[in-house]
Amino acid sequence: KAQPPLSGAEERMSRTFCNPMLEGADPFVLRHGDKYYLYATNAEEGFRVYSSADFSAWEDCGMCLRAGDAIGKKWFWAPEVMERGGKFYMVYTAEEHLAIAVSESPTGPFVQTQKKWLSGERAIDGHFFCDDDGTVYLYYVRLRDGNEIYVAELDRDLERLDEAHETFLVRAEAEWECRDCRVTEGPFVLKHGGKYYLTYSANHTRSPDYAVGCAVSRSPRGPFVKAAYNPVLHRNEAANGVGHHSFVRSAKGELICVYHRHFDLHTFRPRLVCADRAEFVPCARGDDILVIHGPTAAPQRAL
Repeated sequence: KAQPPLSGAEERMSRTFCNPMLEGADPFVLRHGDKYYLYATNAEEGFRVYSSADFSAWEDCGMCLRAGDAIGKKWFWAPEVMERGGKFYMVYTAEEHLAIAVSESPTGPFVQTQKKWLSGERAIDGHFFCDDDGTVYLYYVRLRDGNEIYVAELDRDLERLDEAHETFLVRAEAEWECRDCRVTEGPFVLKHGGKYYLTYSANHTRSPDYAVGCAVSRSPRGPFVKAAYNPVLHRNEAANGVGHHSFVRSAKGELICVYHRHFDLHTFRPRLVCADRAEFVPCARGDDILVIHGPTAAPQRAL
C-alpha cells in the first residue's frame, strides 16, 4: 500500500548524513544564511566549494579560487573563509606561504587585486579568530623545528599581519604528538566560558596516529596549557588519520567538528571529509572538557 508523502518537517527529520561525506582534506565549513559552505584541500589549481542545507546532500558549486586570480601556482592547501563587512575573506596556503583573497560571495570567485603573501617567511594553515572586541587574530603554523603554532593580529582591513609581535603558542612534545615527526598544525580556536580553546593536529598527516589535541588559555595570545585528556579526536575501529579539523555551529546551536580521515584503515590517500557532533562537558574541578563524538561511520541525524 502506498504511504502518504512526508510533510516538510517529517522529511527534514528523516534525513541523515554519514561519514565520509566528500573527498578532500583540511576542511572548513562556513554557515552563512540558510546554507553551509565547505572548503577543503581538493584541487591542484585552487579550491572547490560545496554547499548544503543540512550536511545531508552537498552541491558542487565549482571552483571558488583559481590559480592566476590570486598569488600562488601550486600546493593549494587549507582554505578558511570569514565574512566581514559584507565581504568574504579567504586565508589559504600556497607554496608553503599564506595569503588572503576576497570575494563578494561565499562561492567566489576569490581574488587578489594585489598579489602578495602575508609573510615572507614560510607559514601554513591560517585560521581567523575574531574576538568579542572585534580584534581579528590569525593563528598559523611556522615551519620551524618541525611545525609550530603562532598567533599575530591582523589589521582592520585584513591585509597586514603584525609579525613583529607574533607569539609562539605550542609545539609537539607529548608522546601522542610525536609518533611520526614533530608536528602541530591546523589550529582552530573556540571561545567558551571566557576561555580560549586552541585545538590542533599532531603527527604527520600520513600517520594513522594523526589526531587532534586541545589547549586552554585566558588570553587569545596564551599561554596555552594542553589538556590532560588529550587527544580529543583520534583513531578507532571506524577510521584513522583523523585531524586537521574546524568547528561550525548549526542553525540550532549544535557544535559540529569537521575533519579529514585516511581513505581507509590501510590507505592514506585520497583523504575524506567527515563531521561529528561535539560539546563542552562541565568539569567540577577545572575548565569544561571539549568532547568530540567521533570518528563515526554510522548514519547521523542531519542538521
